[in-house]
Amino acid sequence: MVLLQDTEKIKREEQRTVGAMQEIADWLSLPHLVRAEAYDISNTSGIESVGSMVVFENGKPKRSDYRKFRIKTVIGPNDYASMEEVLTRRFTHGMEELEEERKNREDGEEALDGRFGSFTRFPDLILMDGGRGQVNIALKVLDELRLDIPVCGMVKDDNHRTRGLYYN
Repeated sequence: MVLLQDTEKIKREEQRTVGAMQEIADWLSLPHLVRAEAYDISNTSGIESVGSMVVFENGKPKRSDYRKFRIKTVIGPNDYASMEEVLTRRFTHGMEELEEERKNREDGEEALDGRFGSFTRFPDLILMDGGRGQVNIALKVLDELRLDIPVCGMVKDDNHRTRGLYYN
């Protein structure tokens, strides 16, 4: 009886995590979806802006890869400009780390000694907290960096719950 309950619990958990990622992949016709990164901008009293990146792998939060970005170049509450800064910093940093990692391998250096972090892993899908405007900002940044990553916007209802996805 206990084993049966555990099996059912495991199945429900898998459906909630891996199953949810597969469902999103199916909706968007993505061949595979393991890693998703979601981005949002928060403003403190309209003065200080912070960007956040949350990461899901196989449908589960990967908290060790979460990041916060203090907005450095944007004055005031401008979500689009702030998001552009966050995405540019995140993916430029990742590309630089990948290039350094490649050079180290070519030079015969084996140990990465912890210098390369979560930025070297690019997502299979980017989720934006917002609709068309946020998606367009992400697509602009990716285009400028010559990266091809699908982007989806999470359209919210009045209670700030996702009521739909805006894709391309």
